[in-house]
Amino acid sequence: MSNRRYVIATIPGDGIGKEVIPVGQAAAEAVASRHGFSIEWRAFDWSCERYAETGRMMPEDGVEQVKGFDAIYLGAVGWPGVPDHVSLWGLLIPLRRELDQYANVRPVRLLKGVTSPLAGRGPEDIDFVVVRENVEGEYSEIGGRLYRGTAQETAVQEAVFTRRGTDRILDYAFELARTRPRKHVTSATKSNGIVHTMPFWDERFREASGRYPDVGTAQFHIDILTAHFVQHPDWFDVVVGSNLFGDILSDLGPAVAGSIGIAPSANLNPSRALPSMFEPVHGSAPDIAGQGVANPIAAVWTAAMMLDFLGEPEAAKTLEGAMEAVLTDPAARTRDLGGTADTRACGQAILKAIAG
Repeated sequence: MSNRRYVIATIPGDGIGKEVIPVGQAAAEAVASRHGFSIEWRAFDWSCERYAETGRMMPEDGVEQVKGFDAIYLGAVGWPGVPDHVSLWGLLIPLRRELDQYANVRPVRLLKGVTSPLAGRGPEDIDFVVVRENVEGEYSEIGGRLYRGTAQETAVQEAVFTRRGTDRILDYAFELARTRPRKHVTSATKSNGIVHTMPFWDERFREASGRYPDVGTAQFHIDILTAHFVQHPDWFDVVVGSNLFGDILSDLGPAVAGSIGIAPSANLNPSRALPSMFEPVHGSAPDIAGQGVANPIAAVWTAAMMLDFLGEPEAAKTLEGAMEAVLTDPAARTRDLGGTADTRACGQAILKAIAG
């Protein structure tokens, strides 16, 4: 046995996170065994359930507790009865910001066995990555509410774009594009209506493109860009956007690729000075939680992204291959993809595919 060993913090979180994360863990362990390394998991009960009991989504020193791990594997955050801004700002956003996970990366691929809602589109048409700035932009804490409960009630929210923050996410997108066959970056903007931050973003994008003359570029306002995602998904390779625009596009992307239930994501600290966090995109899905029918593919694909980032690309390929093989079998697919399997059966099929 190799001495390669990774210690990973797991935060199953809320709802279906508790159902799909164990499937991802089992799949990761199976490929680890096959590729000669080991994984040690440390579980944390940070969640809305914990909030209901203690008034906090995680302990005050929660970020410090996970700083020494090789990675964080997160299920989902959010549950009825806890306002979304409370659960998000109590757990997910502090982890992203204090661990400087400034690059949110969400691959969008139409996988074999999955049908796109877009007529006539196949796997060769939908294969791109949304890169989202993850720690500043529109999701800032700067602002406030005045005159609550009166006719003069006012809410102010400030967007924050720094040169450092903008340049490093643009550089990440261009560097990623260099590793892909098409070598192309599309920028999401809205500089015709947002008069300060978006022209600044456009200026930094032009500056970045000069540093990467081998990478092609395009730029669209966010409104028409969403239309192009639906009408022309084959146009895109790497798409980079601000925190808000990237958030929107990285949900729309998986939707055109068949299901948000298969969508993975990574919150990366590219310097690797602090751990990165990996999470499925689909959320806690309270409407199906506890029924055993959640699609675990997003959690498995997310685990593959985690292994790749940790330096185990062959294991990641094995895991992705097993996942794709399962998707071609209707008996192993979950109901949201037109199959008949429940969460457990889909997970067992993935383990069988890994074993060969």
